[in-house]
Formats: sequence, C-alpha cells, structure tokens
Amino acid sequence: MATPRTAPPAVSPLTGEPIKRADAERLAGVLKAIADPARLRLLSLIQSSPEGEASVSDLTAPLGLSQPTVSHHLRILTEAGLLEREKRGVWAYYRLVPSAIAAIADLLTPPRKRATRKTR
Repeated sequence: MATPRTAPPAVSPLTGEPIKRADAERLAGVLKAIADPARLRLLSLIQSSPEGEASVSDLTAPLGLSQPTVSHHLRILTEAGLLEREKRGVWAYYRLVPSAIAAIADLLTPPRKRATRKTR
C-alpha cells in the first residue's frame, strides 16, 4: 500500500491548479520509481502473469538480470506503493496495487480526457 510519504497527491498538476510542493515531491518520487526500463518491464511482467503475481525467480530470466538486481528494482517499486509483497515460505510474491497505478494514470490525464474516458 502506498505510504503517506509515497502516495500520489490528490490534486493533478494538469487540473489547472498549482500543485503543492509536498505533493509534487511525492508524485516525482513515484514517477522516478517507474522511470526505469527494467521497472516498467517488471510492472508489465507481473501484471500480465496468469496469476497476476510473480516471484523474483519468475522475473530474472525474462529480464535477463541477476536476482539481486531484480530484488533491488522490486524493493523500489514496493516502497513507492506500486507493488505489494507477500511472503510465502522462502519466496516473496509481488502483485500490482491497482489503485496506485490508477491514481497515477488519473493524475496524468487531463480532466477533459478523464471525463470522456469514464463515460465510455
């Protein structure tokens, strides 16, 4: 779950209102977490997996990265509130936090487009 430190702000920078400094810093932190090709691929791989979740061992081969590197990227995404982690025995499984992804999409969608998208 997104923490108060990493939760996206409630006000979009595209609504016409100036975004508050603290909100801009939180949003920038979340965007920084996903602004890496490996992390974007991780989000995509986890989201598209049949169970909607994956462990580090499921992700190393498709990414072509070592286990410590994949774990590092997963930790950053988890700390940003974009993934949740569930420990089962010796394995940890990661899944997307849909509300966090939707909140970012809403923040980056201009209000007119957002209204059109919801009425479809």
